[in-house]
Amino acid sequence: MKELNKQSIEDIALGAALLGTGGGGDPYVGKLMALQAVENYGPVKVVDVESIPDDALIVLTAMMGAPTVLVEKIANGGEFKRAFEAMEKYLGKKIYATMPIEAGGVNSMIPLAVAAQMGIPIVDGDGMGRAFPELQMVTYHLHGITSGPMVVTDEKGNVSILETINNKWSENIARAMTVAQGGSVMICIYPMTGKQVKDCAIRDIMSYSEKIGASIRESTKKDIPPIKQLLDEIDGYELFKGKIVDVLRETKSGFNFGTVKLEGIEKYKEKNCEVNFQNENLVAKINQEVIATTPDLICMVDTDNISPITTDALKYGRRVVVIGLKCNDMWRTEKGLETVGPKYFHYDIDYVPIEKRIKEASNV
Repeated sequence: MKELNKQSIEDIALGAALLGTGGGGDPYVGKLMALQAVENYGPVKVVDVESIPDDALIVLTAMMGAPTVLVEKIANGGEFKRAFEAMEKYLGKKIYATMPIEAGGVNSMIPLAVAAQMGIPIVDGDGMGRAFPELQMVTYHLHGITSGPMVVTDEKGNVSILETINNKWSENIARAMTVAQGGSVMICIYPMTGKQVKDCAIRDIMSYSEKIGASIRESTKKDIPPIKQLLDEIDGYELFKGKIVDVLRETKSGFNFGTVKLEGIEKYKEKNCEVNFQNENLVAKINQEVIATTPDLICMVDTDNISPITTDALKYGRRVVVIGLKCNDMWRTEKGLETVGPKYFHYDIDYVPIEKRIKEASNV
Protein backbone atom coordinates (compact mmCIF):
# COMPACT_ATOMS: atom_id res chain seq x y z
CA MET A 1 0.00 0.00 0.00
CA LYS A 2 1.04 3.56 -0.72
CA GLU A 3 0.21 6.33 1.74
CA LEU A 4 -0.91 9.61 0.19
CA ASN A 5 0.49 12.92 1.39
CA LYS A 6 -0.95 16.38 0.84
CA GLN A 7 0.99 16.92 -2.39
CA SER A 8 -0.22 13.57 -3.76
CA ILE A 9 -3.82 14.60 -3.15
CA GLU A 10 -3.25 17.98 -4.80
CA ASP A 11 -1.71 16.29 -7.86
CA ILE A 12 -4.44 13.65 -8.12
CA ALA A 13 -7.10 16.38 -8.04
CA LEU A 14 -5.35 18.26 -10.83
CA GLY A 15 -4.74 15.22 -13.03
CA ALA A 16 -8.21 13.77 -12.50
CA ALA A 17 -9.75 17.13 -13.39
CA LEU A 18 -8.08 16.82 -16.78
CA LEU A 19 -9.22 13.21 -17.30
CA GLY A 20 -12.71 14.29 -16.22
CA THR A 21 -13.21 15.89 -19.68
CA GLY A 22 -14.89 18.92 -18.16
CA GLY A 23 -17.10 16.97 -15.73
CA GLY A 24 -16.75 15.11 -12.47
CA GLY A 25 -17.30 18.22 -10.34
CA ASP A 26 -15.19 21.12 -9.14
CA PRO A 27 -11.68 19.82 -8.34
CA TYR A 28 -11.12 22.58 -5.77
CA VAL A 29 -14.19 21.61 -3.72
CA GLY A 30 -13.25 17.94 -3.92
CA LYS A 31 -9.66 18.61 -2.90
CA LEU A 32 -10.74 20.57 0.16
CA MET A 33 -13.05 17.74 1.21
CA ALA A 34 -10.25 15.17 0.88
CA LEU A 35 -7.63 17.28 2.65
CA GLN A 36 -10.00 18.09 5.52
CA ALA A 37 -10.87 14.41 5.96
CA VAL A 38 -7.19 13.43 6.02
CA GLU A 39 -6.49 16.14 8.59
CA ASN A 40 -9.37 14.96 10.77
CA TYR A 41 -8.99 11.18 10.47
CA GLY A 42 -5.45 10.48 9.29
CA PRO A 43 -3.75 9.51 6.02
CA VAL A 44 -5.25 7.43 3.23
CA LYS A 45 -3.64 4.28 1.90
CA VAL A 46 -3.93 3.30 -1.76
CA VAL A 47 -4.04 -0.38 -2.61
CA ASP A 48 -3.14 -1.88 -5.98
CA VAL A 49 -5.91 -3.82 -7.75
CA GLU A 50 -3.90 -7.04 -7.80
CA SER A 51 -3.38 -7.06 -4.04
CA ILE A 52 -7.11 -6.99 -3.15
CA PRO A 53 -8.36 -10.27 -1.63
CA ASP A 54 -10.70 -12.00 -4.10
CA ASP A 55 -13.54 -12.21 -1.57
CA ALA A 56 -13.19 -8.64 -0.26
CA LEU A 57 -16.16 -6.27 -0.55
CA ILE A 58 -15.32 -3.17 -2.60
CA VAL A 59 -17.83 -0.31 -2.92
CA LEU A 60 -17.67 2.71 -5.21
CA THR A 61 -18.47 6.14 -3.77
CA ALA A 62 -19.31 9.33 -5.66
CA MET A 63 -21.34 12.50 -5.90
CA MET A 64 -24.29 12.33 -8.29
CA GLY A 65 -25.90 15.38 -9.87
CA ALA A 66 -25.10 18.57 -11.69
CA PRO A 67 -21.56 19.87 -10.98
CA THR A 68 -22.81 23.46 -10.81
CA VAL A 69 -25.01 22.56 -7.84
CA LEU A 70 -22.22 21.05 -5.73
CA VAL A 71 -20.41 24.40 -5.50
CA GLU A 72 -23.35 25.80 -3.51
CA LYS A 73 -24.60 22.56 -1.91
CA ILE A 74 -21.46 21.13 -0.33
CA ALA A 75 -21.57 17.79 1.48
CA ASN A 76 -21.22 17.99 5.27
CA GLY A 77 -19.34 14.68 5.61
CA GLY A 78 -22.03 12.77 7.47
CA GLU A 79 -23.32 11.37 4.18
CA PHE A 80 -20.38 9.00 3.80
CA LYS A 81 -20.82 7.29 7.15
CA ARG A 82 -24.58 6.91 6.69
CA ALA A 83 -24.15 5.44 3.22
CA PHE A 84 -21.51 2.92 4.32
CA GLU A 85 -23.46 1.85 7.38
CA ALA A 86 -26.57 1.33 5.25
CA MET A 87 -24.65 -0.72 2.67
CA GLU A 88 -22.94 -2.90 5.29
CA LYS A 89 -26.20 -3.51 7.12
CA TYR A 90 -28.00 -4.42 3.90
CA LEU A 91 -25.29 -6.80 2.70
CA GLY A 92 -24.32 -8.13 6.12
CA LYS A 93 -20.62 -7.69 5.37
CA LYS A 94 -17.89 -5.16 6.18
CA ILE A 95 -16.56 -3.02 3.35
CA TYR A 96 -12.86 -3.68 2.76
CA ALA A 97 -12.11 -0.67 0.52
CA THR A 98 -13.68 2.02 -1.60
CA MET A 99 -12.73 3.31 -5.07
CA PRO A 100 -13.71 6.07 -7.50
CA ILE A 101 -16.48 5.51 -10.01
CA GLU A 102 -14.70 7.83 -12.46
CA ALA A 103 -11.75 10.15 -12.94
CA GLY A 104 -13.04 13.65 -12.30
CA GLY A 105 -12.45 16.64 -10.06
CA VAL A 106 -14.75 15.92 -7.13
CA ASN A 107 -15.42 12.25 -7.84
CA SER A 108 -11.75 11.34 -7.57
CA MET A 109 -11.57 13.15 -4.25
CA ILE A 110 -14.75 11.93 -2.52
CA PRO A 111 -13.47 8.33 -2.21
CA LEU A 112 -10.32 9.72 -0.54
CA ALA A 113 -12.46 11.56 1.99
CA VAL A 114 -14.55 8.41 2.52
CA ALA A 115 -11.45 6.22 2.97
CA ALA A 116 -9.99 8.61 5.54
CA GLN A 117 -13.23 8.92 7.49
CA MET A 118 -13.98 5.18 7.47
CA GLY A 119 -10.38 4.08 8.08
CA ILE A 120 -10.19 1.88 4.98
CA PRO A 121 -7.92 1.88 1.89
CA ILE A 122 -8.81 3.16 -1.56
CA VAL A 123 -8.30 1.02 -4.67
CA ASP A 124 -6.10 2.40 -7.46
CA GLY A 125 -8.62 2.01 -10.25
CA ASP A 126 -11.99 3.17 -11.53
CA GLY A 127 -14.74 2.22 -13.95
CA MET A 128 -14.33 4.84 -16.69
CA GLY A 129 -10.75 6.06 -17.11
CA ARG A 130 -12.38 9.49 -17.56
CA ALA A 131 -15.79 10.87 -16.53
CA PHE A 132 -19.23 10.09 -18.00
CA PRO A 133 -22.59 11.54 -16.93
CA GLU A 134 -24.63 8.38 -16.19
CA LEU A 135 -24.31 5.54 -13.69
CA GLN A 136 -24.40 2.66 -16.17
CA MET A 137 -21.46 4.15 -18.08
CA VAL A 138 -18.83 2.03 -16.35
CA THR A 139 -16.73 -0.93 -17.42
CA TYR A 140 -18.48 -3.05 -14.79
CA HIS A 141 -21.73 -2.62 -16.74
CA LEU A 142 -19.96 -3.87 -19.87
CA HIS A 143 -19.09 -7.06 -17.94
CA GLY A 144 -22.63 -7.64 -16.68
CA ILE A 145 -22.15 -6.48 -13.06
CA THR A 146 -25.21 -4.90 -11.44
CA SER A 147 -25.13 -1.50 -9.78
CA GLY A 148 -27.27 -2.53 -6.82
CA PRO A 149 -27.79 -2.43 -4.03
CA MET A 150 -27.19 1.30 -4.36
CA VAL A 151 -27.35 3.75 -1.46
CA VAL A 152 -28.43 7.36 -2.03
CA THR A 153 -28.10 9.92 0.76
CA ASP A 154 -28.08 13.70 1.18
CA GLU A 155 -26.95 16.32 3.67
CA LYS A 156 -30.35 16.30 5.39
CA GLY A 157 -30.03 12.66 6.46
CA ASN A 158 -32.31 10.98 3.91
CA VAL A 159 -31.08 7.46 3.06
CA SER A 160 -32.49 5.25 0.30
CA ILE A 161 -31.47 1.80 -0.93
CA LEU A 162 -32.23 0.88 -4.53
CA GLU A 163 -32.52 -2.58 -6.04
CA THR A 164 -33.41 -2.16 -9.71
CA ILE A 165 -34.01 -4.44 -12.70
CA ASN A 166 -30.95 -3.12 -14.55
CA ASN A 167 -28.26 -0.43 -14.37
CA LYS A 168 -30.10 2.03 -16.59
CA TRP A 169 -33.05 1.92 -14.21
CA SER A 170 -30.66 2.70 -11.36
CA GLU A 171 -29.64 5.80 -13.29
CA ASN A 172 -33.23 6.82 -14.05
CA ILE A 173 -34.57 6.39 -10.52
CA ALA A 174 -31.52 7.79 -8.73
CA ARG A 175 -31.48 10.80 -11.09
CA ALA A 176 -35.10 11.60 -10.23
CA MET A 177 -34.25 11.30 -6.53
CA THR A 178 -31.23 13.57 -7.04
CA VAL A 179 -33.38 16.30 -8.56
CA ALA A 180 -35.91 15.96 -5.71
CA GLN A 181 -33.11 16.21 -3.13
CA GLY A 182 -31.73 19.48 -4.46
CA GLY A 183 -29.64 18.51 -7.49
CA SER A 184 -26.80 16.60 -5.84
CA VAL A 185 -26.49 13.55 -3.56
CA MET A 186 -23.81 11.15 -2.38
CA ILE A 187 -23.97 7.52 -3.46
CA CYS A 188 -22.48 4.09 -2.76
CA ILE A 189 -22.82 1.84 -5.77
CA TYR A 190 -21.56 -1.27 -7.58
CA PRO A 191 -20.65 -3.41 -4.55
CA MET A 192 -18.19 -5.96 -5.95
CA THR A 193 -15.82 -8.69 -4.88
CA GLY A 194 -12.10 -8.16 -5.25
CA LYS A 195 -12.17 -10.74 -8.05
CA GLN A 196 -14.73 -8.72 -10.01
CA VAL A 197 -12.69 -5.55 -9.60
CA LYS A 198 -9.62 -7.36 -10.96
CA ASP A 199 -11.59 -8.54 -13.98
CA CYS A 200 -13.34 -5.28 -14.88
CA ALA A 201 -11.67 -2.15 -13.48
CA ILE A 202 -9.51 0.32 -15.35
CA ARG A 203 -6.32 0.06 -13.33
CA ASP A 204 -3.89 2.61 -11.87
CA ILE A 205 -6.12 5.60 -12.56
CA MET A 206 -5.09 7.38 -9.36
CA SER A 207 -1.40 6.84 -10.05
CA TYR A 208 -1.94 8.12 -13.59
CA SER A 209 -3.88 11.15 -12.33
CA GLU A 210 -1.10 11.94 -9.86
CA LYS A 211 1.50 11.70 -12.62
CA ILE A 212 -0.48 14.07 -14.85
CA GLY A 213 -1.06 16.50 -11.98
CA ALA A 214 2.63 16.59 -11.10
CA SER A 215 3.46 17.21 -14.77
CA ILE A 216 1.06 20.17 -14.90
CA ARG A 217 2.36 21.57 -11.62
CA GLU A 218 6.00 21.38 -12.71
CA SER A 219 5.47 22.40 -16.35
CA THR A 220 6.57 26.01 -15.89
CA LYS A 221 9.95 24.91 -14.48
CA LYS A 222 11.16 23.50 -17.81
CA ASP A 223 12.20 24.98 -21.13
CA ILE A 224 9.71 22.89 -23.12
CA PRO A 225 6.33 24.63 -23.72
CA PRO A 226 3.88 23.46 -21.02
CA ILE A 227 1.26 22.26 -23.51
CA LYS A 228 3.82 20.11 -25.31
CA GLN A 229 4.92 18.58 -22.01
CA LEU A 230 1.31 17.73 -21.18
CA LEU A 231 0.57 16.23 -24.58
CA ASP A 232 3.72 14.12 -24.37
CA GLU A 233 2.73 12.93 -20.89
CA ILE A 234 -0.78 11.83 -21.90
CA ASP A 235 -0.03 10.92 -25.53
CA GLY A 236 -2.65 13.46 -26.52
CA TYR A 237 -3.49 15.74 -29.44
CA GLU A 238 -3.85 19.51 -29.64
CA LEU A 239 -7.21 20.02 -31.35
CA PHE A 240 -7.67 23.79 -31.14
CA LYS A 241 -6.53 26.96 -29.41
CA GLY A 242 -8.90 29.87 -29.02
CA LYS A 243 -10.84 32.42 -27.01
CA ILE A 244 -14.26 31.58 -25.59
CA VAL A 245 -16.80 33.81 -27.31
CA ASP A 246 -20.02 32.22 -26.12
CA VAL A 247 -21.20 29.73 -23.49
CA LEU A 248 -24.71 28.31 -23.55
CA ARG A 249 -25.38 26.36 -20.37
CA GLU A 250 -28.43 25.10 -18.49
CA THR A 251 -28.99 22.78 -15.55
CA LYS A 252 -31.88 20.38 -16.03
CA SER A 253 -32.81 16.82 -15.05
CA GLY A 254 -29.75 16.65 -12.78
CA PHE A 255 -27.21 17.46 -15.54
CA ASN A 256 -25.33 20.44 -16.93
CA PHE A 257 -26.09 20.72 -20.66
CA GLY A 258 -24.44 23.21 -22.98
CA THR A 259 -22.23 24.38 -25.80
CA VAL A 260 -19.06 26.45 -25.72
CA LYS A 261 -17.96 28.37 -28.82
CA LEU A 262 -14.35 29.37 -29.48
CA GLU A 263 -12.73 31.81 -31.87
CA GLY A 264 -9.30 30.66 -33.04
CA ILE A 265 -6.03 32.33 -32.09
CA GLU A 266 -2.46 31.91 -33.37
CA LYS A 267 -2.38 29.20 -36.07
CA TYR A 268 -6.15 28.64 -35.65
CA LYS A 269 -6.94 32.34 -36.23
CA GLU A 270 -9.25 31.84 -39.22
CA LYS A 271 -11.14 28.95 -37.62
CA ASN A 272 -13.79 28.42 -34.98
CA CYS A 273 -14.54 25.53 -32.65
CA GLU A 274 -17.67 24.30 -30.90
CA VAL A 275 -17.77 21.79 -28.03
CA ASN A 276 -21.03 20.23 -26.81
CA PHE A 277 -21.28 18.83 -23.30
CA GLN A 278 -23.57 17.00 -20.87
CA ASN A 279 -21.58 17.41 -17.65
CA GLU A 280 -18.64 16.13 -19.75
CA ASN A 281 -17.42 17.27 -23.19
CA LEU A 282 -18.95 14.96 -25.78
CA VAL A 283 -18.39 16.34 -29.30
CA ALA A 284 -15.86 18.82 -30.71
CA LYS A 285 -16.16 20.43 -34.14
CA ILE A 286 -13.82 22.75 -36.04
CA ASN A 287 -15.57 24.82 -38.69
CA GLN A 288 -18.53 22.44 -38.25
CA GLU A 289 -16.39 19.38 -39.04
CA VAL A 290 -16.28 16.77 -36.28
CA ILE A 291 -12.76 16.36 -34.90
CA ALA A 292 -13.46 14.24 -31.78
CA THR A 293 -16.36 12.50 -30.06
CA THR A 294 -17.13 10.51 -26.96
CA PRO A 295 -15.88 8.05 -25.73
CA ASP A 296 -12.49 9.60 -26.61
CA LEU A 297 -11.54 12.36 -24.19
CA ILE A 298 -12.10 16.02 -25.08
CA CYS A 299 -10.49 18.32 -22.50
CA MET A 300 -9.84 22.03 -22.12
CA VAL A 301 -6.90 23.66 -20.38
CA ASP A 302 -5.89 27.25 -19.77
CA THR A 303 -3.40 28.52 -22.36
CA ASP A 304 -1.15 30.09 -19.70
CA ASN A 305 -0.78 27.41 -17.03
CA ILE A 306 -2.41 24.35 -18.70
CA SER A 307 -4.70 23.88 -15.68
CA PRO A 308 -7.83 21.86 -16.58
CA ILE A 309 -11.11 23.73 -17.03
CA THR A 310 -14.41 22.12 -16.06
CA THR A 311 -17.62 22.85 -17.97
CA ASP A 312 -19.05 24.82 -15.04
CA ALA A 313 -15.96 27.12 -15.10
CA LEU A 314 -16.19 28.09 -18.79
CA LYS A 315 -16.37 31.88 -19.13
CA TYR A 316 -16.43 34.41 -21.94
CA GLY A 317 -12.99 35.69 -22.91
CA ARG A 318 -10.99 32.85 -21.40
CA ARG A 319 -8.25 31.49 -23.67
CA VAL A 320 -8.06 27.73 -23.81
CA VAL A 321 -6.45 24.82 -25.60
CA VAL A 322 -8.78 21.98 -26.58
CA ILE A 323 -6.98 18.66 -26.39
CA GLY A 324 -8.01 15.09 -27.10
CA LEU A 325 -6.78 11.67 -26.14
CA LYS A 326 -7.68 8.07 -26.77
CA CYS A 327 -10.17 6.35 -24.45
CA ASN A 328 -9.70 2.92 -22.90
CA ASP A 329 -10.15 0.14 -25.46
CA MET A 330 -13.14 -1.30 -23.55
CA TRP A 331 -15.17 1.72 -24.70
CA ARG A 332 -14.38 0.96 -28.34
CA THR A 333 -16.19 -2.38 -28.26
CA GLU A 334 -19.72 -2.75 -29.63
CA LYS A 335 -21.29 -2.68 -26.15
CA GLY A 336 -18.99 0.15 -25.10
CA LEU A 337 -20.15 2.34 -28.00
CA GLU A 338 -23.78 1.41 -27.38
CA THR A 339 -23.29 2.68 -23.82
CA VAL A 340 -21.24 5.86 -24.33
CA GLY A 341 -20.88 6.48 -28.07
CA PRO A 342 -22.16 9.68 -29.74
CA LYS A 343 -25.44 8.06 -30.84
CA TYR A 344 -26.36 7.25 -27.25
CA PHE A 345 -26.30 11.02 -26.58
CA HIS A 346 -28.51 11.65 -29.65
CA TYR A 347 -25.79 12.92 -31.96
CA ASP A 348 -26.19 11.61 -35.52
CA ILE A 349 -22.47 10.93 -35.74
CA ASP A 350 -20.63 7.65 -36.28
CA TYR A 351 -17.80 7.03 -33.84
CA VAL A 352 -14.37 7.28 -35.45
CA PRO A 353 -11.27 6.83 -33.22
CA ILE A 354 -9.63 10.17 -32.51
CA GLU A 355 -6.27 9.12 -33.94
CA LYS A 356 -7.99 8.31 -37.25
CA ARG A 357 -9.87 11.63 -37.32
CA ILE A 358 -6.64 13.53 -36.62
CA LYS A 359 -4.82 11.66 -39.39
CA GLU A 360 -7.62 12.31 -41.88
CA ALA A 361 -7.79 16.00 -40.92
CA SER A 362 -4.03 16.41 -41.36
CA ASN A 363 -4.25 14.95 -44.87
CA VAL A 364 -6.87 17.43 -46.01
